Amino acid sequence: MKAAPFDYVAPETIEEACAHLAEAGGGATVLAGGQTLMPLLALRMSQPFILVDINRIAALQGVTRADGGVRVGPVTRQNAVLADPTLAMTLPLLVTAMRHVGHHQTRNRGTIGGSIALGEPAAEMPATAAALGAEVEVRSTRGVRRIAADQLYLGPYMTTLEPDELVTAIHYPEWPANTVTIFREVARRPGDFALVGLTGAVVVEGGRIARAGLAWFGMGPTPIKARQAEQALIGQPLDAIDARGIAELAVADTAPFDDHHATADYRRTVGRRIFARTVSEALNLRQAA
Repeated sequence: MKAAPFDYVAPETIEEACAHLAEAGGGATVLAGGQTLMPLLALRMSQPFILVDINRIAALQGVTRADGGVRVGPVTRQNAVLADPTLAMTLPLLVTAMRHVGHHQTRNRGTIGGSIALGEPAAEMPATAAALGAEVEVRSTRGVRRIAADQLYLGPYMTTLEPDELVTAIHYPEWPANTVTIFREVARRPGDFALVGLTGAVVVEGGRIARAGLAWFGMGPTPIKARQAEQALIGQPLDAIDARGIAELAVADTAPFDDHHATADYRRTVGRRIFARTVSEALNLRQAA
């Protein structure tokens, strides 16, 4: 099939892009990497009146240190995230998670903002943003606001973004140099969406867990914070951590479902196992997972 007719604009500033979105009255779609949008257009599952191509807006690209954290432009290519030395040093979890997004070829075009704005519940980037405590900056002709990543998603491909709003940055807070990366996903093939995925970061100070950010993907209709597990970990001495017990708390926060890839029971079982094993390995805990 071919896409339905639409108008096309390629603004060079954020203000111009927001003006087009406002004028469209909900009939516009933003083009960033296009990895999901292009097939949807071809199948006529998406039929915008106007396509707003934001790839020429320099202010939406690149990685900078700012405000006690890191600002990532939404049009930053996924492979650029992998190669960025600032992110490798300050947010190794983001780089680790990005290695599991799609394939090398798709990462040349795919953008970090596109993945986060789409809200695929089995994708790595939305869950990693939630785990790290990121905020998504959005702008419209009405102003600018920030949305906590764990509050952005309402359901599969449903977010709190308004039709006239444009994602203009993802702000990741500072995590210290001694942060331990937690990441594991189970997928049928490399590059597939995860059947079950765990992403997060833990800070150890003085032999105790001082800070924890954990989230699931593929375990419900949205990325899901493992809040009970975070609370159970914080303040715990390493030699007192019961990885299996905390895994039960982590899975209790999820809402998996049956589909043609896996059952909810499978996801819960695998979730418990990968949580206990991954946390044990990352923190060098004695007990076997």
